[in-house]
Amino acid sequence: MPGDTVVCMADLEQRPSRLSLWVAVLTAFVAVVFLAIAITTPPRSGPYCQSGCVGYPYTDVAAFIPRDYLWMYPAVVLTLLTVVLVECIHHQVSPSRALLSRIAVGFTTMGAAVLVVDYASQLTFLQSALLLGETEGLSPWSQYNPHGVFIALENVGYALLNLAFLFIGAAMVRTPWKLWRAAGWVFACGAALTLASLVLYSAVYRVRLDYRFEVAAIGLTWLVLIAAPVLLSIAFVRTRPVDDRHAASLEMSRS
Repeated sequence: MPGDTVVCMADLEQRPSRLSLWVAVLTAFVAVVFLAIAITTPPRSGPYCQSGCVGYPYTDVAAFIPRDYLWMYPAVVLTLLTVVLVECIHHQVSPSRALLSRIAVGFTTMGAAVLVVDYASQLTFLQSALLLGETEGLSPWSQYNPHGVFIALENVGYALLNLAFLFIGAAMVRTPWKLWRAAGWVFACGAALTLASLVLYSAVYRVRLDYRFEVAAIGLTWLVLIAAPVLLSIAFVRTRPVDDRHAASLEMSRS
């Protein structure tokens, strides 16, 4: 019995693609849902608002609840899935590239922590306070404030996630599998574009940055989290027959 347990655990360690496959599929699916809801949520303030814009102190917005907050629910799920996805990738890269992927795991964890706290505060604190009319001191925290705390934390969170994408992409582009290399290039190029947009927008708009970088970062990050997981899902599906043959031979050896 102890020997069988050790063999089964070893088998699970040698077959990480099943979990990785499901995580990649779910990440791509949730990113599509996230993108669809966010695109249909109109900007209510700031530089991209066209009509009916909300002004300072950004607290007369109870009529937009919960509609304007719906996109944050899949955003939280997607952020957590991203942490798992990067960890799954790290588990499967070669030891010579493991340092790069481990750095990516660290940046992903930091970025995800910032974003989850940011979104959770809006969903559990801001919505209730606005609906109950407890609006004193809420202006800096409102998602409608284009230079408030919410946007600042999103900027930090997405910058950290894209630093992670840069490192995980660098870890993947030297792998021997074409789909892995393609996914690595998606991560690396998406990260480079996002970080370049941060520098460009900051240089051009300075104190008037508002949510311009946030919009660009979210859009690019979502696209990366659709394209790269789709490529990885195909790669994981193609490797499953090898895993199944390994499992069958292992079962025969036990019997």
